[in-house]
Amino acid sequence: MLRRISELTLAKFCGIYSGIVFGIYWIPLRHLESAGFPGIWATSIFNLIATILIVPVMIFNWRRFVPGRPRFHFICFGTGLGYALYASAFLYTDVISVIVLFYLMPIWGFVLARLVIGDAITPVRWSSMVIALLGLWVILGQGTEVPIPNNVGDWMALVAGLLWAGLSLMLLTDDPEQPINYAVGFIGWGCIISLICAWLATHYGFEQAPQWSGLKGELMWLLPFAVLIIIPAAVATIYGPTKLNPGIVGLLFMTEISVGTVTAAIWAGEPFGTPQLIGVLLITLAGVLETAWVYLRRRPAAQTS
Repeated sequence: MLRRISELTLAKFCGIYSGIVFGIYWIPLRHLESAGFPGIWATSIFNLIATILIVPVMIFNWRRFVPGRPRFHFICFGTGLGYALYASAFLYTDVISVIVLFYLMPIWGFVLARLVIGDAITPVRWSSMVIALLGLWVILGQGTEVPIPNNVGDWMALVAGLLWAGLSLMLLTDDPEQPINYAVGFIGWGCIISLICAWLATHYGFEQAPQWSGLKGELMWLLPFAVLIIIPAAVATIYGPTKLNPGIVGLLFMTEISVGTVTAAIWAGEPFGTPQLIGVLLITLAGVLETAWVYLRRRPAAQTS
């Protein structure tokens, strides 16, 4: 029982950590953009460096990554595709539409878990969804309406959220697998897909070609960043869904919005006032509400026993 609680707690911290990392992700992305790697090319470079670094893991445990494991590769391909679609969507539509449409993910996650494995959508979970979406609405502006997909970028963001919800459920119900193997597959497939997206965006004139000559000068910080931040974040991103309801995973991932709002205010001069503060607090409350509720219910029981 204690081990189960420990695993769930670790999974929740992993979800929060993933949100924190992706909340600061824009900082090195902007730096790479200024160095000659615009848009999706910056994301592709991160994935490429991380993939090169994990090649020894692939070689050492090669039997886990060879063809013949369709479910494993489907999950890794799907998560990599969802990540690439989310990162690329910002090129084709406005930021608000991408964030709102992708972060409908908790709703899809709770509904899928209910339909597929019968996991109840409790009043606390309904409350968490409402609070999280309210926080998102406050941060993005009270005049913001739920966007209806009407261009390719909107659909990319919506599909990315659906993919992550569905694949999070597959990770939860899959046969026992080391999270590191899923993380390696996720990084590898994400690299392939993002490079293809970057090439297509450049080929069709949506993005400028990268300046490869500037890559050598960026390796001094790219390599440690990949080792210390990107690879651990990939493991954390995969580990959370292997233990948690996909709706909970979506709520924890929303930490990205709070961290991104705060860091953008500090380092990019973005506005941060009362609405942003209220939104951050609401999203934070939504992420911890179920855990706090379980703890408060167990505490009286422990005191009476």
